[in-house]
Amino acid sequence: MQAADPGLSPLWVVPFAALLLSIAVLPLFAGHFWHRHYPLVCLLLALPVIAYFTYVDPHRLSETALDYVSFILLLGSLYVVTSGVAVEGGMTASPLGNTVYLGVGALIANAIGTTGASMLLIRPLIRANKHRHRISHVFIFFIFVVSNIGGSLTPLGDPPLFLGYLQGVPFTWTFRLLPHWLTTVGIVLAVFFAFDTWAARGESHADEAAEVTSSGRLRLDGKRNLLYLAGVVACIFVDRPLRELGMLAMALISYQTTPEHVHDRNEFTLGPIREVAILFAGIFATMIPALVVLEQNGARLGVNEPWEFFWATGLLSSFLDNAPTYLTFLSAARGLGLPSEVVGVPHDILKAISCGAVFMGANSYIGNGPNFMVKAIVEENGIPMPSFFGYMAYSVSILVPTFVVVTFIFFR
Repeated sequence: MQAADPGLSPLWVVPFAALLLSIAVLPLFAGHFWHRHYPLVCLLLALPVIAYFTYVDPHRLSETALDYVSFILLLGSLYVVTSGVAVEGGMTASPLGNTVYLGVGALIANAIGTTGASMLLIRPLIRANKHRHRISHVFIFFIFVVSNIGGSLTPLGDPPLFLGYLQGVPFTWTFRLLPHWLTTVGIVLAVFFAFDTWAARGESHADEAAEVTSSGRLRLDGKRNLLYLAGVVACIFVDRPLRELGMLAMALISYQTTPEHVHDRNEFTLGPIREVAILFAGIFATMIPALVVLEQNGARLGVNEPWEFFWATGLLSSFLDNAPTYLTFLSAARGLGLPSEVVGVPHDILKAISCGAVFMGANSYIGNGPNFMVKAIVEENGIPMPSFFGYMAYSVSILVPTFVVVTFIFFR
């Protein structure tokens, strides 16, 4: 087979753009059609790309397929295992209680990853807030803080940082991002506290009584699944295929040994992971040309300064897989010939690439794997979530100004 065309036409990005547009628009204007036929839409848009790369670059196609299997097994195993843990009490659905909960979630994300923390903590947050009337914003900020920004302090926190670790970045180097983490998480949590305080003003005394009832001493049912959760996280450090087999084994053991009443308490079904698996199969396939075009033109983007790396990495990570985007800009930074302080690039540029990849995955539902999972779980519990563009209205109005502040403080 011949190698991929070094001048791959940007027109091959059209299927990816069409899929993003379908995810954003069809649920709004053709919701019945979309919910019935989104697997067919994904298949039809992915097939031309699969056929082309089967011929010109089967190695890249097979690597993408393996990456997808690893991605969905990680997401699926964490979904199944955390569904076996029922967390009760330990918080109140007050603005302060919710804010503290998100802050704790940001810390936990660095130990078990943003995906693990999201899957473990989303259901207790839903239960605690379900009596309230205006709560969609709570889960939007959960995606901002727990599913993305929070996981920037260790290589376990988010896939791009783990790839950096595999590239030679010392495990403790990411602790250098603590000031960036504190600033960004602090700003977003402050905005959330003000927003939630305003939203809670309309709650009745009956709602406040329900809030008190939902609080109390922290209780865990299904504690054995915490061991399986640790097992899934440990599998991340194992090479393929033992990594995938280990994650699958943890999921199957958890599913078989978890008492039925725990699954019932968490309203566990396979619906959310099925939807995410289908959508991301289409996304992984159609984004191959976009990543190829980015690799071919990365050195010609004119990105030289830390703030440019922060925004270029971040904006592309909002819609593409942030792990290969991280590696692409890491390679571009190495090509600048600057002092090689860490894996061939200066500290300030590596910080910019790292923060851009992790932070801006929160800009859209598809920016990071847990985002869509959280959306699906929340909606399955009967709580409406904003559309694709509705979510981005929040991210543009809240996160983008925050990232501008971060740019002026750290990356000028």
